[in-house]
Amino acid sequence: TKKAAGEAKKRMPAEDKKLIYFQTLHSFAFNILQLNEEDVMQPYHYERFGKKLNVKVKYYDRYNKEESHFLTCDNPYFQLIHRAINRCVDVREEFDRGEHNTKEVDWPILQHIKDNYEVFKDKKKLIDFNDMIERLIEEKHKIPEFDVVFIDEAQDLSPLQWKLYDVLKTKAKDIYLAGDDDQAIFAWAGADVKRFIEEPAKEKVLKYSKRIARSIQEQSEACVENIIGSRKEKKYYPRNHDGICEEIANLDQVDLSKGKWLILTRTVSRLLRIEENLKKKNLYFESNRGKSIRVGLFKSIKNYELLQQNVEVEEKEIKSIKEFTGTEELDLKKDWYEAFQNVEQEEKDYLLGLLEAGEDLEKPARIWTSTIHAIKGGEQDNVILCLDMGDKILKAIKRSQDKEDEEHRVWYVGVTRAKNNLYKLKARIERKGYKL
Repeated sequence: TKKAAGEAKKRMPAEDKKLIYFQTLHSFAFNILQLNEEDVMQPYHYERFGKKLNVKVKYYDRYNKEESHFLTCDNPYFQLIHRAINRCVDVREEFDRGEHNTKEVDWPILQHIKDNYEVFKDKKKLIDFNDMIERLIEEKHKIPEFDVVFIDEAQDLSPLQWKLYDVLKTKAKDIYLAGDDDQAIFAWAGADVKRFIEEPAKEKVLKYSKRIARSIQEQSEACVENIIGSRKEKKYYPRNHDGICEEIANLDQVDLSKGKWLILTRTVSRLLRIEENLKKKNLYFESNRGKSIRVGLFKSIKNYELLQQNVEVEEKEIKSIKEFTGTEELDLKKDWYEAFQNVEQEEKDYLLGLLEAGEDLEKPARIWTSTIHAIKGGEQDNVILCLDMGDKILKAIKRSQDKEDEEHRVWYVGVTRAKNNLYKLKARIERKGYKL
């Protein structure tokens, strides 16, 4: 991810401008092929294409921040198409695997979308992220020679990306694959953990953790011990700190008013319910979608208060304020809460509560919410792990041992995001919860 590439740069004793090849595989392809942003399919292109075919396509990552469409696109047809390309198989073969929800994907519609998608890209002279990798493999002569190549999170490489790795092997004197098969949680998107496990190489296990406390390490072992299929046996040792690992029935059992927190869920629907709960508790938080407040609204409140103090404000800011007041003239005798008539009462109450509690809404929030898949690579002192699984997941893990093994890995990743304290939030329906 871009975040991981940035973290790697920070750890190097060199200026960023000297670390031009510290980047994602897609950024590497983008730069080597000398592409422009206008050459690449953006989320809005997918949405426009979907409208033409009367198919709803929605992206959570609207600006390609993480370059991983299969994670942020909620359309099952595009998920299947991208997965087929990543696995280097025909779309029909991917469809016949039966890993999708049969109620959501119909073969004639899938074929129609796939054919029209290629026509759309061709007409618009656009390529997608998978095309970038494929083109770089075809134009491998453009890749420079390297002394050393490091590939991080190698357990998440798809067969398509492994093809690029095979090319890079011919371009480097030494190559290092860093990864952990216990954290291979993207098989559903095309990742090939078996290739990582079986890749011939001199192996070194980095067995001493500088991050995880003793109780967290013990809990994480309960997840991976359930894996029946392919797995590298290894022993990790925690840092010298006990930490806390305990079960809670609700959020009231922890003090979220201080310290830094990460709240993780397995599904988006559970995440949204948690976020509603946080708002009711008047807690300020952030997620991949941004802050829990409307930043534009907060900015207009600040500017309105400046006007009340006779401080000059730009015309465009006054225009924004008027959109919230719903009036042409501003009555500065009223406080913002009374004046901002075009804002829902519930939203005003939430913002007012935060401001009265002394929250600095210009700073990053202490609480971050995320699904387990979206936070991979992140960590925090205090983690609340919601054990709800959801019906789709429960059905999927019954279909194959590979699916069940991957589910254990997902929860291993969730547990190991905690550095010091882990709080396991009981599932609302016990039989639908992960057993930890």
